[in-house]
Amino acid sequence: MKISVQEAPFDAGAEIAAFGAGRADIGAVVTFTGLVRDDTGALEALELEHYPGMTERAIAKIAEEAVARWALADCLVIHRHGRLAVGEAIMMVATAARHRVAAFEAAEFLMDYLKSRAPFWKKEHGPGGETGWVAAKDADEAALKRW
Repeated sequence: MKISVQEAPFDAGAEIAAFGAGRADIGAVVTFTGLVRDDTGALEALELEHYPGMTERAIAKIAEEAVARWALADCLVIHRHGRLAVGEAIMMVATAARHRVAAFEAAEFLMDYLKSRAPFWKKEHGPGGETGWVAAKDADEAALKRW
């Protein structure tokens, strides 16, 4: 299991290649890479803040739950912090399991957790230096309740 909270960009292709390399015990790898998107047409950047140490522990705890619940062979979570431009990769989740259903469900579970409960604070940067904190969305909370 790999958990990384980092400021630097990551290479999703390289991460995927390394994630499943040499494994004969897995039948499915599911990956998701999230990008910074502009819903309003005025977003220039998204800034993420976190508490080092606490954030990694919180993500590791939920990843360990996913591993146990879906009998995952492996799990990867990479989440960036700092200032990110529209279109940049913000996070990645990968799950490996003997069967695809477990890998898909575990990846969805992790994404729902990361969207609503992971300890990150997001600030939007718009034109002219305008900023605003991003509030939690009801749809993300509802998705988490499925689990």
